[in-house]
Amino acid sequence: MDYKNPKLVLETSKTEPGQVTWRSPSNLAIIKYWGKYGNQLPKNPSISFTLKNAYTETILAYAPKKSTALDISLQLYFNGEKNESFRAKMLGYFESLAEVFPFLRQLDLTIHTTNSFPHSTGIASSASGMSAAALCLCALENRFFDTLSEEADFYKKASFLSRLGSGSACRSVYPIMALWGESREVADSSNEYAVPMAEYINPVFHTYHDDILIISKKEKSVSSRAGHQLMEGNIYADNRYAQARQRLNNLLHVLKTGEVDTFGAIAEAEALTLHALMMVSEPPYVLIKPNTLKAIEAIKNFRETTKHPLYFSLDAGPNLHLLYPDAIKKDVQHFIRGELSEYCEQQQWIEDEAGDGPVEID
Repeated sequence: MDYKNPKLVLETSKTEPGQVTWRSPSNLAIIKYWGKYGNQLPKNPSISFTLKNAYTETILAYAPKKSTALDISLQLYFNGEKNESFRAKMLGYFESLAEVFPFLRQLDLTIHTTNSFPHSTGIASSASGMSAAALCLCALENRFFDTLSEEADFYKKASFLSRLGSGSACRSVYPIMALWGESREVADSSNEYAVPMAEYINPVFHTYHDDILIISKKEKSVSSRAGHQLMEGNIYADNRYAQARQRLNNLLHVLKTGEVDTFGAIAEAEALTLHALMMVSEPPYVLIKPNTLKAIEAIKNFRETTKHPLYFSLDAGPNLHLLYPDAIKKDVQHFIRGELSEYCEQQQWIEDEAGDGPVEID
């Protein structure tokens, strides 16, 4: 599978300027993807919640190209301002897809993109950002050529192409929960794209909450891309990949039965394993902050005292994700406002939950 299609060429004289807009969510991996091979392929399968309120909104405007140059013409604005580093990253991504979408070389393109959350702080901004871009490109193809009118085909291609921009982005195109990576337990699972999981999980997880404590808004010191590369020399890597597969098998059972305490225990173990792998990389590095640890202790104390199934997770950064069923929302959010928010930068936190996936905006 590579989706290369030389037939996707425009008659530019008949092409009117226009734009497409997609809002795509971030996601939180419960079983973590950390380590890759080849062209953005995972060393182990991962599964994630699709979020609702943490998202990227991307507008892709286009017009027939004014020049005859064969390069891709792209301008990019992040939060309303030109951003050359983001432009360079997106341009490289678009160049890599030129054989998938030959029409990219025929257009003048402008991207306006914004996040609903702090960028590059470990809330998977690359997942939401690159999936939003891939969805825009698939929407353009369908608008110009009507080749992706089947919904399943559209999202499968968007997932495949999202992966090429950022591995975890491939999971963001599906609602509630998605799995990426080959697993004997899940039909049609693949290392090349994610598959939707919502219909296979207990209803309790369809309304699960994932409130995010913004411990720090600072850009993390080591990027996820660099972190994946460091796994290549990590002496614990092979054992980790085997562990992840076993934990996934255990989690798939739990997701069907709705055992929220076992679910939470697996989520916490995976979060701590992720950061332990960072600490034993060569060179080692630490992304969690003192307030991350203080908040974790407070969460454990709350759980022990109340017996509420409140658990935490972490992505590749210091900010904590609080996982809990909808039935205890009132008590948990009272706890956040009354105690946990003091560990957050400017007392900021994001109220979030499992979401319905990306949406095209007219």
